[in-house]
Amino acid sequence: MDINATLLGQAITFAILVWFTMRFVWPPLMEAMEERAKRIADGLAAADKGRHDLELAETRAKTILREGKQQAQENIIHAQKRADEIIEEAKANARTEGERIVAAARDQITQETQQAKEQLQREVGRLALVGAEQVLMREVDANAHRDVLDKLAARL
Repeated sequence: MDINATLLGQAITFAILVWFTMRFVWPPLMEAMEERAKRIADGLAAADKGRHDLELAETRAKTILREGKQQAQENIIHAQKRADEIIEEAKANARTEGERIVAAARDQITQETQQAKEQLQREVGRLALVGAEQVLMREVDANAHRDVLDKLAARL
């Protein structure tokens, strides 16, 4: 065998192999590679979209958190104002009740003072009658009269 014939046989075999590979093996390989490249590109696009969605979610979460804090501050301020109003109402009610109690106490003191005056007047009147009775019962003696008046004064 000649080296040229072997070389020619190998070249023809190689050409058939290249043709067979180009015709039957290459298209499915290219299709698989293109599909894989497409899946990789889709995966990267999905990752970018996911990253973008995550950023949007973080922004929304921060916004909601900020709004929640602001609402909480407003609620605290409103509650503090209401507490101050309730305290002021309680103070006003306490003042009114205190004034009513003081007025009632003054009225009671006035009544008790009036009753004490009336009782004292009755007692003075009774003592005056007792003293006059004793003076009239005894003889009209200046010393005895003075003793009775001294006793009467001591009783008052």
